Order: sequence, then C-alpha cells, then structure tokens
Amino acid sequence: MKNRNFKRNWLILIVVLGVIFFGVRSYWGSLLSAPQPNEDQEKVFVIAPGEATSSIIGRLEKEGLIKSSWAFNFFLKNSGQSEKIQAGDFKLSPSMDAEEILQGLTTGRVDKWVTLLEGWRVEEMAKKLNDELGIKNEEFLKVAKEGYMFPDTYLFNPDVTASDIALTMRNNFNRKYDDELQNKIKKLGLSPEEGVILASILEREGRSDEVRRTIAGILLKRLKIDMGLNADATIQYALIKKSTLAPPADGWWKRHLTREDLKINSPYNTYLHRGLPPTPIANPSLSSLQAVANADLSTPYLYYYHDSQGRSHYGKTLDEHNTNVASYP
Repeated sequence: MKNRNFKRNWLILIVVLGVIFFGVRSYWGSLLSAPQPNEDQEKVFVIAPGEATSSIIGRLEKEGLIKSSWAFNFFLKNSGQSEKIQAGDFKLSPSMDAEEILQGLTTGRVDKWVTLLEGWRVEEMAKKLNDELGIKNEEFLKVAKEGYMFPDTYLFNPDVTASDIALTMRNNFNRKYDDELQNKIKKLGLSPEEGVILASILEREGRSDEVRRTIAGILLKRLKIDMGLNADATIQYALIKKSTLAPPADGWWKRHLTREDLKINSPYNTYLHRGLPPTPIANPSLSSLQAVANADLSTPYLYYYHDSQGRSHYGKTLDEHNTNVASYP
C-alpha cells in the first residue's frame, strides 16, 4: 500500500513539474514572440554611437518592437551576440519575434554612423569615408572644400554619393557658422572667409578653448603689426601635397619639423609669407570658430609655445619665448 502511494505521489509530482515546465516555457516563448504578428509595416530604428545596450532595449520595448525588455535582455546575453549590435539605422517590424529583431540589429543595418574629427584635412576625411562607406577618395576630394566640411558624426546611407556627403557637411557648417559669429569676426577686421582660415589654424595650434582664444589674440596681434604668423600647422599642411590618397610615413601632420621644413616653398609657409595662408589648412570645430570671434585681444603676449606635455607657455618678447623653449622641452 505504501509503495503504491509512493508511486502515485511521484507521478503527481512529475505531472505538476511537467505542467510548470511547459507553462514557463510557453510564457517565455510568448515574451519573445512578435508583439503584433499581423503588423508588417517596417519602422526605422536608429542606434546612436555609444548608446548603452539597456537604452537600446528600453527603446525597443517603448516602440512596440519587443514585448519585454528584461526577457529580451536575457535572450540577448545568452545569444552571445550583444557585441555585434552597432550604431546605425535599422528597419524593424512589430511582426518580428525576438530572434528576428536580434538578427535585424546585427546584420540588417541600413545607414551607418561616420565620425569625422575636428582638425582633419579633407584628405583625412576622404580616407575615413573610403574605409567606412567605400566612397572613392578622389570623388570626395573633387567636391570637398577645405575648411567648410564640418567635423561631426553623421548618419549616411550606404548608397550616398560623395556630392551628397559634401553637401550635408557644408550645410552643417553653414548652420554652425551663423550670422552672429560672422558679424563678430567682421568687427575684428576679418572677412568671414579669413575667419575660417584663422579658425583652421587655431584648431591645429591650440588644445583647449582657452588656449585657442589666447592664440587667436596673439595671431591677430601679429597680423595687425604685419608680423609673420609662424604657425607650425601651416608648414605641416604644406608638406603634404593636396589630394594625397594615403597618409605619409610621418602621418598627415608631421610632429617634429626640421629647419629645412620651415623653408618649404609654399604659399602656406607662414614663416616665409606674411598674413594668412590662401585657404584653410583643416576643417575647424565650432569651438575654434568661436575662439576667433571671441579672441582675447587684450593679451600682452606676442609668442606662444607648447611643450612636450602639451602645456602652453607665452612670451611678450622673443627673449621670453626663447627662454620658454629652453626651459620647457
């Protein structure tokens, strides 16, 4: 009798566990199923560069593309594919289940984020666009205008053309370099175009907003007294032939200039030629454009020097400048 009761209890336990198992399995499956199986209309889901996984999953639930954020998060972690989700533009639908959503996020990218850095010359931008989007360097260089390709992070369609990219970047520049900034620069005695040229030099010569404002004041002071700008960045720019497709061995911006470098025969050599170079030498950030507009015109200095640690030192006279160079290697 006891043996029969024992077997019956075990049978009941097995049945109960089976019901629980299949119930949990069914519930889990429902959490990962499509939110709206009959809704086939796709929507564009954009993932920004550096966006946290938790943020992505939260927005997927909020936009009705998944049923449960915690269930999808668990599913994602166990899939081993969380690292494959990248920034970009994705076409997703509420009729897709969790597995299809994950596949869409890891393989179905439509547009792509591309970051073009402040202070890059157009040749550097061309190489980046070639690496990321397959845009031919020569095609971009034909339509890009140095100084006016605003450095930023852009979302581009894989089918975008070099002309489309250049237009997008130029329009972005025009929005940033507004009338207020240009009017401030005009009051300094510079044309808007000259303001861009000076900003491009500041972008390469200064490492912070404060330093750029100070250097802007110094360079404007030099222009006023018809003194050479003597900006190393203009030499670095002159050393590389325009429309170069690959970076030289010394990089796009040669770090250690020689005496021979300073003698290069180029209109961009601000050691040999007075005034501003004929065009910008790089594509400046908004902060560099603002540094020109808000230049520290009260600066008592005429010289500046950056040591190997990146610290800036200023001198009122050439003797002070030479002392700084000798004292702070």
